[in-house]
Amino acid sequence: MTKFCFPSALALAVAAIALAGCQEFSDVTGSIRTAAASTDDMSARAQSAALQKAYESNPGDKAASIAYARSLRAITRYDEAVAVMQVAAVKAPKDQEVLGEYGKALADAGQLGQAKDVLTRAYTPDNPKWDVMNVQGSIADRLGDHPTAMSFYRNALKIAPEEPSVLTNMGLSYALAKQLPQAEQALREAAASPRASARTRGDLALVLALEGKYAEAERVAASDLPLAAARANVEAVKRMVAGGAPRTTGEGKAG
Repeated sequence: MTKFCFPSALALAVAAIALAGCQEFSDVTGSIRTAAASTDDMSARAQSAALQKAYESNPGDKAASIAYARSLRAITRYDEAVAVMQVAAVKAPKDQEVLGEYGKALADAGQLGQAKDVLTRAYTPDNPKWDVMNVQGSIADRLGDHPTAMSFYRNALKIAPEEPSVLTNMGLSYALAKQLPQAEQALREAAASPRASARTRGDLALVLALEGKYAEAERVAASDLPLAAARANVEAVKRMVAGGAPRTTGEGKAG
């Protein structure tokens, strides 16, 4: 996976969530996952197995390939998802939906250069796609180009205002650029959506902890984690910050 090169404990904490798909807050300390998460994994794996049968009966079929590749990505079998969508892309090299899913799989697998190239062909100016732009933004962030990432996120929000997944990535982009107040604002907007995920709330909790707002960070993290795990995560960030990383003031702009 791509590594971020910030010489500070702040960077270590942010990078913990920002690598490839943005890990949940619980992963900062390797906390035991909840029973609900394990149940969801089991369900996702069962669904993927069912979709595999449909795909194998007709490899390269657009609908079957997209459904199966998405299920593989959901259970982090990224290289397999790439292989599935590669076959579909060979069969339909100009199909923008296929190219979009292929590019997303490549991005998940860490093949950023190829993903970047494929996604540029996944939409046109007269038919923009916010979800593809969102992935393009995350790729730019992972390559360290935060201004370009922010441009993609802003354009995506023009198409899908208040979309929590875009706002979450925007918040992480601000965090990686050490603009924590802006990161907090974007993540608060994302978390306010009824469609916000546990990942979004976890990312907000991390940014709050990085700002020194430990009590609120703990409350937010406890929305999806046992209190003891939420507290342990916040304490881990507190120790990292105390280890020598000065908190940022949010000065400057990223994009």
